[in-house]
Amino acid sequence: MSYELKHVFASLPQMERGVAKVLGGDPKGNNFLYTNGKSVIIRNINNPAIADIYTEHPHQVTVAKYAPSGFYIASGDVSGKIRIWDTTQKEHLLKYEYQPFGGKIKDIAWTEDSKRIACVGEGREKFGAVFLWDTGSSVGEISGHSKVINSVDIKQTRPYRLISGSDDNCGAFFEGPPFKFKFSITDHSRFVNCVRFSPDGNRFCTAGADGQIFLYDGKTGEKICALGGAKAHEGGVYAVSWSPDSSQLISASGDKTVKLWDVGTSTALTTFNMGADVMDQQLGCLWQKDHLLSVSLSGYINYLDKSNPDRPLRTIKGHSKSIQSLTVHKNGGRSYIYSGSHDGHINILSLGGGHNNDFSGKGHSNLVTKMAVDDADQLVTCSMDDTVRFTSVTKKEYSASNLVKMDVQPKHVSVAAGGLALAVCIGQVVFLKDKKKVFTLDSLDYEPEAGAIHPGGSTAAVGGADGKVRLYSVQGNTLKDEGKSVEAKGPVTDMAYSKDGAYLAVTDEKKVVTVFTVADNYSVRSFSYPSKAKFAKTSLINVFFHAHRLHHVSGLAWIDEHTLVTTSHDASVKQWTLKF
Repeated sequence: MSYELKHVFASLPQMERGVAKVLGGDPKGNNFLYTNGKSVIIRNINNPAIADIYTEHPHQVTVAKYAPSGFYIASGDVSGKIRIWDTTQKEHLLKYEYQPFGGKIKDIAWTEDSKRIACVGEGREKFGAVFLWDTGSSVGEISGHSKVINSVDIKQTRPYRLISGSDDNCGAFFEGPPFKFKFSITDHSRFVNCVRFSPDGNRFCTAGADGQIFLYDGKTGEKICALGGAKAHEGGVYAVSWSPDSSQLISASGDKTVKLWDVGTSTALTTFNMGADVMDQQLGCLWQKDHLLSVSLSGYINYLDKSNPDRPLRTIKGHSKSIQSLTVHKNGGRSYIYSGSHDGHINILSLGGGHNNDFSGKGHSNLVTKMAVDDADQLVTCSMDDTVRFTSVTKKEYSASNLVKMDVQPKHVSVAAGGLALAVCIGQVVFLKDKKKVFTLDSLDYEPEAGAIHPGGSTAAVGGADGKVRLYSVQGNTLKDEGKSVEAKGPVTDMAYSKDGAYLAVTDEKKVVTVFTVADNYSVRSFSYPSKAKFAKTSLINVFFHAHRLHHVSGLAWIDEHTLVTTSHDASVKQWTLKF
């Protein structure tokens, strides 16, 4: 058997309230970059469904920037490591690795000849460093700040200049190389979140938590003006990005707007209103060729429309937190992947065009532990918010009336024809019919972990932490314990009946899959993995081993007999083609 990675459905940027998100753009204007967890995500700007993921950082990556040559990317993580890696090869070979200081790296800048790199952040002994990309030798000192440095940039024309912005409310101006501190910029009254030179090097700007954006001469550092007069934004400004011709810039703010500024007149030409919810705060932006991008606190990537500032041209959706559950469903001849993440978000991914969508309204507020689609085209989900939800996959809308509150936290849910559902909760098994609780098994002498209803609705199988699978008969609205059970190889983690109801597959903590034959009184099928199932043991396990490198695979589902999808704690979805 062979397998091939057919498609990567990338995660969104990982966002944090009140923390700027740096987006990188490649010099040719084709791709943009951001980070999520231990991954660097490269996306095609014209078709963001085309994506690549770099996963070689052992720690959470915070920022990534292309070299002006376009051949390399420098990415920095929370431990203070900088990795410089190749963009031209599929393998993204590592060129150099450095540790300029110990602590989180928050921003990176290159000189225009791609030979020097500046990085800043939360160092213990120092907050920044400038070094040669090929030797790591220092080419100056980033000093003049008393607190964490949030942002750095280098003038892309000679003579070189370097600017930085810090939590000490100051900017700092440097000449070089070797770069030497010249003076502090003290115009901001709160944290300086972002500093950026114009592409032509004539000006730079600083943006702060005080809602202000100041403009300076790129060569001398002299102050020119404040954009918008007294205040540029009502909330803190987290990011700015210049137009390619240096005449305009965009700014992203916690006031839930992005503004397009004319630098010559220092006035706002357009205000993009991104919404009214706290998740609509804007924490990052990028001007790349004709594309104006911003990133919301939700992680959604917005393509801004100058002619319609209240509605983006497109919004890229998906997951920004680790994916915990997965199911697939065919609707109208098209396959859809439903995935639930750590924050309660459920994403709908259409396999046809790689388009992500979500349900409207208020959904789960905590980790989605399990999901399945029933015969009434309802997505049945259970969450650590102590609810089981039934959501129409055609209406794509959460409904308060289709929510069932559990007494305790549900861990697992399964469905069968006729409106039947089985929720396995902490210390409880709940039988549901037509979105209502009809029977509860509690005061159990074991801890239930997972459950499955036979497609015919005759049997409910419940797997326990003791390694036993108990078989209850479904009698009307009750579950009857007739003393029947079978043994797994260890504490049960998941289970499912085959679609035709002929087999029950059970997985356990020892990573063993045991298959039982239903018609033969639940006898163990002869190829209980890992004993004789060579296919499962070698080929498929290799897929999972490499599927999401350095990340836990949280779910897998078959689209058809040759197509498999996997989800992971890296918040991405991958589609595989298998050939037997």
